[in-house]
Amino acid sequence: MNLSTVRPIAFGPQLCARLTEGATREWLVPDGTGGYAMGTVCGLRTRRYHGLLVVAGRTPAARHLGLAALDPVLTLPSGAQVRLGVHQWADGAIAPLGHRLLASFALIDGVPRWRWRIGGTVIEREIAMVAGRPAVGVVHRLLAGGPVTIALEALCTWRDAHGERTADGPPPAVTGTADGCEVEGAYRLAGPGFAAAGEWYRGVRYRAEAERGLPPTEDLWYAGSFSAALTRPGDMIEVSAWAGEPDHRPAPAARVVDAARTRNRAVVAAASPADQTQAALALAADAFVVRTAAGPDVVAGYPWFGAWSRDTMISYSGLFLATGRADLGRELLRGYAGTLSRGMLANTADTGGVEYNTVDGTLWFLHAVGRHVAATGDHDLAAELLPALREVITHHLAGTRYGIVADPADGLLTQGSPGEALTWMDARVDGVPVTARAGKPVEVNALWINGLATVAELGDETAGKALAAAREGFARRFPTRDGLLHDVVDGPDDSLLRPNQLLAWSLPYAPLAPDREVLKRIGAHLLTPLGPRSLAPGAPGYHGTHRGGPAERDSAYHTGTVWPWLTGPYADAWHRLGETATDVLADIEGHLGEHGLGSISETAYGDAPHDATGCPFQAWSVAENLRVRRL
Repeated sequence: MNLSTVRPIAFGPQLCARLTEGATREWLVPDGTGGYAMGTVCGLRTRRYHGLLVVAGRTPAARHLGLAALDPVLTLPSGAQVRLGVHQWADGAIAPLGHRLLASFALIDGVPRWRWRIGGTVIEREIAMVAGRPAVGVVHRLLAGGPVTIALEALCTWRDAHGERTADGPPPAVTGTADGCEVEGAYRLAGPGFAAAGEWYRGVRYRAEAERGLPPTEDLWYAGSFSAALTRPGDMIEVSAWAGEPDHRPAPAARVVDAARTRNRAVVAAASPADQTQAALALAADAFVVRTAAGPDVVAGYPWFGAWSRDTMISYSGLFLATGRADLGRELLRGYAGTLSRGMLANTADTGGVEYNTVDGTLWFLHAVGRHVAATGDHDLAAELLPALREVITHHLAGTRYGIVADPADGLLTQGSPGEALTWMDARVDGVPVTARAGKPVEVNALWINGLATVAELGDETAGKALAAAREGFARRFPTRDGLLHDVVDGPDDSLLRPNQLLAWSLPYAPLAPDREVLKRIGAHLLTPLGPRSLAPGAPGYHGTHRGGPAERDSAYHTGTVWPWLTGPYADAWHRLGETATDVLADIEGHLGEHGLGSISETAYGDAPHDATGCPFQAWSVAENLRVRRL
């Protein structure tokens, strides 16, 4: 078995040609800076975020959509024209119907490929990004039949990826160049036979945004078309689009595609996967590791998230240590250490601003540093970061932002501030936390004890002294009479069964040893094929679906919705008992071809059949599933 390649994900016309199936499976091609190309198997753009050139700005979250689509129009020898694109319009109509001519779709080593059959004529499309810069290559190739002429109509915009642009405002400024055009001075298109156009395509509808309760329509600018005659099988037309320096044109598109496949195989090989699922997850993990002007970082999820410290540190072991990227991870840890203030790690918001609004992000940072040193033996990094780690402990013992402080009565970490949600269950509606967890949350204190033990192991006496008190306090205060753990102590009523207690049994320096029967009970109530639910079914406030407008979705976010990243702590707890949660790890394999192709979604419905929701490509979901497969 060749484990430097990933088993292709392929579909035939029974799926590609049906919008009900082909429009719900999405592909992603990242550029390594936070930008990407993204769309659906059938070609229908269902999100405002779908496009062939989405460009990251100063931060990965500050993205702009540029080239939305290149619609192929085929002229057959008979003179008949066949449109291979597909769009939905404001009135619900689907036109053109190019998806009906799709013979196949395949994701091969991370590169998407479509094939249309029009009688004896077969046309193939492939798309790839240039690694490390906002540039895309698009190839259309004649595989059978001909001669034909193909035109590629460029539908353009330039707007914030989270918004819309309409014909109510001015059209994008398009300037002709020798082999294409420049749009808004922001990006260029180049290819053969460019003919300028200039008109609005009004009322393009995005069904996924309508389902999310967001504005579902916008207008796109038809800037012009590229064209070429394909006379014999093997002939192709190559179009490039790129942002940045106008003269910094990428290599021809076919070479970009070949380079992407070669690079992706090297990424997989560097991870030394033991099986095809590990190979697929190693390639999926690569999408989230990006290089910015400030250094390496992690995109929490595509298409809308940027970098968040909590997500980055939870994902650290899976994205860096399990994939052969320890050197890059070392650089990331040093960079994040530089953001510490009053003992707290910066949490970079998607707006590009810097906040310090998590209680656990810093504790996950201590965990990541500990795992890095344990895996690599990098004691030079440990010595370099130890003063910063001591600062974390000192400030948490004395008190820092948002009421975060170690309670001298039991050594446990308490936290809370009106209107704030500081744990990973951080959803708010109208400024009010949905899951009120002020006080001493169980996973926060498991992380606190784990962090104290990590820093003590690296040579800090203060952490060692605090550790004994915190361990004793945890053992005394969190266990319930039935063997489970309180979700929060010294806070709101916590009689509801949640998965947060898994951290108390799963971390390297976990405060308690797991109990087999208790884990079985948790699994019986919370476990689904995609991971544990955030709340047990039947509990007050349980939501079995995660859909609707922003307030409705946020209300369900941590009240029953499934979180695949929690598979990691669940499997860890069983591993500490000397067992492997083989059935749980196997369940996720089928999901790799269901939603975000080759990847794992952010969330899923708590109720069967557990429809995937949230970001279709999520860092901690992939990272934790990959990590526990390497135990």
